[in-house]
Amino acid sequence: MKTLKRIAVLGDGGWGTTLAILLCKKGFDVTLWGIFGDYISYMRRKRINVKFLPGIKIPKDIEITHDLDAALEGKKLIVLAVPSQYMRKTTRKIKGFDFSSDTLFLSVAKGIEVGTLKRMSQVLRDELGNIRLAVLSGPTIAHEVALGIPTVAVIASSDKKTRKELQDIFITEKFRIYTNDDVIGVELGGSLKNIIAIACGVSDGLGFGTNTKAALLARGLAEISRLGRAMGARVNTFSGITGLGDLVTTCISPYSRNRFVGVQIGKGKSLRQIQTHMQMVAEGVPTAKSTYDLSLKYKVDMPIIREVYNVLYKNKSPLAALKDLMNRRKKEE
Repeated sequence: MKTLKRIAVLGDGGWGTTLAILLCKKGFDVTLWGIFGDYISYMRRKRINVKFLPGIKIPKDIEITHDLDAALEGKKLIVLAVPSQYMRKTTRKIKGFDFSSDTLFLSVAKGIEVGTLKRMSQVLRDELGNIRLAVLSGPTIAHEVALGIPTVAVIASSDKKTRKELQDIFITEKFRIYTNDDVIGVELGGSLKNIIAIACGVSDGLGFGTNTKAALLARGLAEISRLGRAMGARVNTFSGITGLGDLVTTCISPYSRNRFVGVQIGKGKSLRQIQTHMQMVAEGVPTAKSTYDLSLKYKVDMPIIREVYNVLYKNKSPLAALKDLMNRRKKEE
């Protein structure tokens, strides 16, 4: 398989860079593409991604380029690691390329497109048609994976051959890959947990304790599961790696960008102030808007999601949001 697979990773963020390094160490021919030419030149010279993956050397065997055509040429696997809100724009850049019929496409982005309310696999299908497609998700903090800390993840596809082939490509002794055919559930779990992580960050920023965070985790997972069921996912997917596993990691990790946003909001900063000083994208911010709209579309009660949306987009104070959550009508669990 190593002789057959030449791989392009589109997106030079921390996760894209980490996956490029992992695949290179397995012996694959890997090209890493980024949109900003000056920064790509810097990475190519210094062999380090100081903005998004500091302290991790990029192997010299990885080709780093700003030339999209060169990145795609001859590749049999295209890993799409751009932020979700740029996925459609990036996909449109590559849709005219002459891919072979057996080319594999793998989305590793976690988010719901604002406006269309589509998952990333749906965006890719919109633009590229009937391609061989899968998604990868799970509790995968990039820096930990890059350091070789044991991690598990899931590759989901409706096609068994595709998910098994990708499982073989990505699995290592420190990066264990499971497969799943519930693409909807895997994508929703990976996307919606970022909103709950913002809520947990707000709780931390306000100085609350583990009781509060445990409540947000448990009730947040219930909300995610309700929406997932309404959208056609299997409910048990949300108790697995890409549901509960990813949710816990993102809500407690010091590397979590979404939790960081919440902490800063809890400490009194505005979203504009926070985003001005962030290098990386916190996917939970746009996804909060998309998910709030999905809750209205599918008529699913999601009070935590609703209050995060109100805090981010309606300037509601975190303490007022907390009060409204705690004083909802009494109910059974």
